[in-house]
Amino acid sequence: MKLEEIRNNIDLIDSKILKLLNDRMEQALLAKKFKSKIEDKERENEVMERLKKNPHTLLQPGFTESIYKMIITWGKELQAKDYSVIGFQGEHGAYSEEAARHWNIKLVTMPCTTFNGVFEGVSSGMFDYGIVPVENTLGGIIETVNELLTSTDLQIVGAVNMPVHHSLLMLPGTDHREIREVYSHSQALAQCRRFLSRNNLTPIPFYDTAGAARMLTEKKIMGAACIAGRLAAELYNLEILKENVEDSDINRTRFLILSTAKSAEKGNKCSITFTTAHKSGTLFKVLEVFAGSGINLTRIESIPTEPGNYSFLVDFEGSDTDPVVTAALEKTKEISSGLKLLGCYVEKNIEENSSRTVE
Repeated sequence: MKLEEIRNNIDLIDSKILKLLNDRMEQALLAKKFKSKIEDKERENEVMERLKKNPHTLLQPGFTESIYKMIITWGKELQAKDYSVIGFQGEHGAYSEEAARHWNIKLVTMPCTTFNGVFEGVSSGMFDYGIVPVENTLGGIIETVNELLTSTDLQIVGAVNMPVHHSLLMLPGTDHREIREVYSHSQALAQCRRFLSRNNLTPIPFYDTAGAARMLTEKKIMGAACIAGRLAAELYNLEILKENVEDSDINRTRFLILSTAKSAEKGNKCSITFTTAHKSGTLFKVLEVFAGSGINLTRIESIPTEPGNYSFLVDFEGSDTDPVVTAALEKTKEISSGLKLLGCYVEKNIEENSSRTVE
């Protein structure tokens, strides 16, 4: 083994250490949600005693203790700052994380494995907010999220509509001619279908775009690539082989921000959910109410709930403080069943090369 190889190994280990330290600080922030005070000497002593029982040949007890004292101190300092936390599905570097930063850069982003984990995290109080994608101009709706929206008690407090550009990423030193397989989220693969077919690349679904980037780095799969964003390339030290590999340059994703409380600011868009029996003309009557009130619908989706019944998700322009909107909702309540206002909020449309929004 050459010195250069050893140094490369050290660099990789350093990256893993930093990633794990960041993971630990994230857990420290979450722990604060479930304890009454920041200082907990009993827990700190417990951690120190546990470390003493895990000796490593090259790590003297005094060295380990000094490092962990700094780690614990920094964790307590973070807890004292009273950060607000927003959960998102995927790994750091995911498009949902980018959208969260557009909504409010001051929030601490926290990854979740599943969309359900985001909803549960907000409901339990572990997260202050959650962010989920609901639809994409190329891939269509995200069915799992829409199904969760029809049954949640959470409120929509904001929305972000932003352009999404996919990049083909590979490990440094990879010969691009040897690439045969491409990992990414199924939605991203669908949005790049023609590019993959044209280049004879086999798509392999993964649970997340950024997660695919992380996996590629950790497993060092030289004959493969992944589709993710520029942020993921930076975080996981991958090279960008080709940018903008999506099939259309008009590729946008809409994200919703969730909370347990209503938005404090006056909104310009509302979302509702309701159920209708599978009878001819029922949905038409509901739509007729909004049309007759001059309210512009921006989205309507049907979600099968049981044989013969559907739940509907409807977005429309307006505020729940507007008497016209209030009257339309009352009429809809009479026609349908289970009408629920999911939220009235401000939707932000992010344009190309737009800077992140600071609240």
